[in-house]
Amino acid sequence: MNIKKHIPNTITCMNMACGCLAVVMAFQGNFIWSAIYILLAAVFDFFDGMVARLLNVKSGIGKELDSLSDMVSFGLAPAAIIYNLLLSITPDGSYLPYLAFLLAIFSGLRLAKFNVDDRQTCSFIGLPTPANAMFMSSLAALSDPITPIPGWFSVDVIHAIVTNPIVILCLVFLFSYLLVCELPMFSLKFKNLKWADNRIRFVLIISSVILAAIFQMVAVPLIIILFILMSIYEAFIKR
Repeated sequence: MNIKKHIPNTITCMNMACGCLAVVMAFQGNFIWSAIYILLAAVFDFFDGMVARLLNVKSGIGKELDSLSDMVSFGLAPAAIIYNLLLSITPDGSYLPYLAFLLAIFSGLRLAKFNVDDRQTCSFIGLPTPANAMFMSSLAALSDPITPIPGWFSVDVIHAIVTNPIVILCLVFLFSYLLVCELPMFSLKFKNLKWADNRIRFVLIISSVILAAIFQMVAVPLIIILFILMSIYEAFIKR
């Protein structure tokens, strides 16, 4: 039995397991742990492909399993999180929370497009589903009063923003569009470690570390917004 070929798929299954746990935590109203599990899922998602390439054990099953896992962790899970967030901040009986599942629908479209689009081997067309999931889950986590928010920000202002149904729904519509739009976005895949070839990736990573150190949980949505703006700059303004 060749154990080596099962290692990447095992890592992918860990991604899916984290997505399932994120959904469970969402329906329990524990948005902080939902966000943590989605972050862990993103880590597993990053490493499964890398390990497959290193071990030279890429397979068709692995590709399909990766998409299915991503649909759970970065499609269903963020939709469930935002659904439960909206459920807690809208009047009883409101249908607005169901609009959160647009995130799952458009994530499915995004993943299907990725699988058949040969333009996305080294970069992305549209917002990657892990970025969308981390953005949405971090907003929900910030709505929890026990989430530590650094003194750089007004806690009342942050809570007012992330518990405003209009703001959340506008972000649902915007990010659903970003998932399937034709906006080119760079990936964090390194072909080499040369600064000239990876300048934008190094800048994002360094900026992310600095933001995380200063702003803690608030840094997550800021990093995703920075990634989007840098992609727009790289795709349109720089050219």
